[in-house]
Amino acid sequence: MPPKAIYVHIPFCANKCHYCDFNSYVVNGQPVEDYLDALALEMEMAAARTKPEQIRTIYIGGGTPTILTPAQMKKLLRDLKFHFPDRAEDLEFTVEANPGTTGPELLSVMREEGVNRISFGAQTFRQDLLKKIGRIHGAGEIRKSVGQARKAGFDNISLDLMFGLPTQTVGDVEQSLREAVSLEPEHFSCYSLKVEEGTRFYVLQQQNKLVLPDEDEELEMYQWTRSYLNKKGYIQYEVSNFARPGFESRHNITYWLNEEYYGLGAGAHGYVDRVRYANVKGVEEYIYEIKTGSLPVEEFYVVSTSEDMENYMILGLRLLKGVKRSRFVQRYGIDAGEVFATTLKNLQQSNLLTVDDNWIRLTDQGLLFGNHVFASFLGSVEL
Repeated sequence: MPPKAIYVHIPFCANKCHYCDFNSYVVNGQPVEDYLDALALEMEMAAARTKPEQIRTIYIGGGTPTILTPAQMKKLLRDLKFHFPDRAEDLEFTVEANPGTTGPELLSVMREEGVNRISFGAQTFRQDLLKKIGRIHGAGEIRKSVGQARKAGFDNISLDLMFGLPTQTVGDVEQSLREAVSLEPEHFSCYSLKVEEGTRFYVLQQQNKLVLPDEDEELEMYQWTRSYLNKKGYIQYEVSNFARPGFESRHNITYWLNEEYYGLGAGAHGYVDRVRYANVKGVEEYIYEIKTGSLPVEEFYVVSTSEDMENYMILGLRLLKGVKRSRFVQRYGIDAGEVFATTLKNLQQSNLLTVDDNWIRLTDQGLLFGNHVFASFLGSVEL
């Protein structure tokens, strides 16, 4: 199952947001040029080690990839094209961006080099709340950046929004969604805040200084988001993702279908030849490993068939259409109903899953208790 997707990590940001636990570093003083040179070498090594199929999706994430200068972005995009030249005609090519970091020159370079989708990290349109969570853009910059992207020719734009933020109310979420929808993006990712260890918010939470909405408020925010976006023509196709028909994130669907992909860059994760791996996180360490001729892998393990089956169910059930049973049989030579008989029965009896001859999917109640459903498949293979 050779990879048909590529993830590239750019670990540089203008600042570190208070909730962020991604592998990212403030760009000042960082060896950006050396990092991009190392990335090109990793591309060469990765493609030589496992020859890709025709590439269907590319996703450049971070960090903030649009912190790169136009010249740096052009180098990155051309290196990718050189090392992975066989691309599908309908390639989905996404770059993550922070509002306020995508000027006309950078957007022009991205379009010229084949990028056709931008994912803006808007998070909220409440001005004071943007500051409270460590964002350095304002609501006006969200609107300006989307407008500039449209002018540059981008017709596939996604907005990230967050709920469950400190001092945020259901009314705030409603207002942010109304403003976001008025910009007419093709896609939304709407996530609840998760306080992760190692973040500023985690420290504040440990000091009892982080006041968050309670579970009922957060659930109301989620349910209102689902209802409102559906009314506005955005179909919920995954637990946290909504799109106009035909604009679902094909790269993320690669993950949810448990398909293999290259992970390139410091801290990137990949899945190639049934091996899951994570690259070293430090920028200097990453550059050093590459320069010495080594793949910069810090951790890796071979995925057993049982674990792969579990992952297939856990990831696939995030999609609202669910897991297609014939696809499971095609991949593993056995029906999911046999592999997970007890688990499926229990989840059905709890009204968390529906199971028929063709599909296994979450119920509306299961969607609200997804983490419980997903955890139920861990260690549950009956073979």
